[in-house]
Amino acid sequence: MQLDIKIQGEILNVTQELLDRYNVAGPRYTSYPTAPEWVDSFGAADLEEALNRSNQASPARPLSLYTHLPFCESLCLYCGCNVVINRNHDVVIPYFEKLKWEIDRLARSLDLSRPVVQFHWGGGSPTFLNAEQVEELFSYTRKHFTFAQDAEIGVEIDPRTTNEAQLTTMRHMGFNRVSIGIQDFNPEVQKIVRRIQPYEMTKEVFDLCRALGFESINVDLIYGLPLQTPESFLESVEKVIGMGPDRVAMFSYAHVPWLKKQQGSFARHVPQGMEKFRIFRAGIERFTAAGYVYIGMDHFARPEDELCLAQKNRTLHRNFQGYTTKAGADLIAFGVSSISDIDRSYAQNQRGLNEYYAAIEAGRLPVMRGVHLNDDDVLRRAVISRLLCHCVIHKREIESEFGIRFDEYFSDELVRLQALEKDGLVILDPDTISVTPLGRIFIRNAGMVFDRYLQVPRTKPLFSKTL
Repeated sequence: MQLDIKIQGEILNVTQELLDRYNVAGPRYTSYPTAPEWVDSFGAADLEEALNRSNQASPARPLSLYTHLPFCESLCLYCGCNVVINRNHDVVIPYFEKLKWEIDRLARSLDLSRPVVQFHWGGGSPTFLNAEQVEELFSYTRKHFTFAQDAEIGVEIDPRTTNEAQLTTMRHMGFNRVSIGIQDFNPEVQKIVRRIQPYEMTKEVFDLCRALGFESINVDLIYGLPLQTPESFLESVEKVIGMGPDRVAMFSYAHVPWLKKQQGSFARHVPQGMEKFRIFRAGIERFTAAGYVYIGMDHFARPEDELCLAQKNRTLHRNFQGYTTKAGADLIAFGVSSISDIDRSYAQNQRGLNEYYAAIEAGRLPVMRGVHLNDDDVLRRAVISRLLCHCVIHKREIESEFGIRFDEYFSDELVRLQALEKDGLVILDPDTISVTPLGRIFIRNAGMVFDRYLQVPRTKPLFSKTL
């Protein structure tokens, strides 16, 4: 079986054999090493060490801030995020108390002359907060840090719990980017995943964001949800194109019922293999035909968007929020389960609300686990990131930056890449490793070749499939 897929004027061929070979479990590489390699022995003192080292860097690196707001009124059954389900909005009150303590504590450990170039609220659902709480939390954070004049300030919103007062306050406070969760407009799909969100509701919120002057509007879709078909998903895509977002994230549904038990309730309805790939094809073909540029993996943007410009000049970066133009910033995270990315260290907060509260009540930073990167980790992170962001590795750049001989250091990886070259996914030249248009569809697999930790046999599944 063979399926043709047309991306930006080029027709690519995907066979069942190719799909079977590369549609395997693998990381999304929002970090390297990936989270399963982090250790519980990494604690608050390790985070302090990373922050101190960060302050001494020369030249000084800017800051990126992330706040996790975990609350939702109901559970979407596909969800893989760290959420707390509660219809009682008073749960925000004790959470704010702990969050403010953490903001104070981390601010005291940072050189506050370093500008904040990126600030993001994620969840859960930040629109669980009312307008007054939005203003309270944002003002509290901003008084501790120095925001760059052109800082990117973004928030994720759920149209089901979003109103004009919230959005007006967010815009007034300085939020300039908004990400709207949609996933799918089909009523049957919405019903089985328990996220009832009519198109009309979403369009009203989208139009309000435009009217309020948010500089960039992103929408999130998920392909591979239960009961989805290529035809039904294409209807959702057409509605999204009609709305006119600046960016689109079209994520692959991560079916991991061994981690998220609620996903087991609809396992028999989840499209697999070539069936799921047909849904992916419907989305990517339509978005690119409508003028969006396929950035890679799961992102599309208008040609004039800064993501496209950053990819062209090879300054695009990838972090826990996906693709970003803010390379070189240290990410400082607040809130339950949030993850800081500080140069050569990752640190994750406690995932449980009770554990998060207990650590702060004891006067400790609520670190649950993390890792300090060794030299090999830093090198491989750079290589994987450049593949996923720029679709090319310039060997001489890596050699100059890290003081290695590329072909010698990665001799085993170059052998494994020959199989991908044979399948038309990469091109191996003396000075470069380039990902082909077909390879961009399987770009996670190209990154996996350089992942040293994947060479260790696993006793249980850790990742969703790459497509």
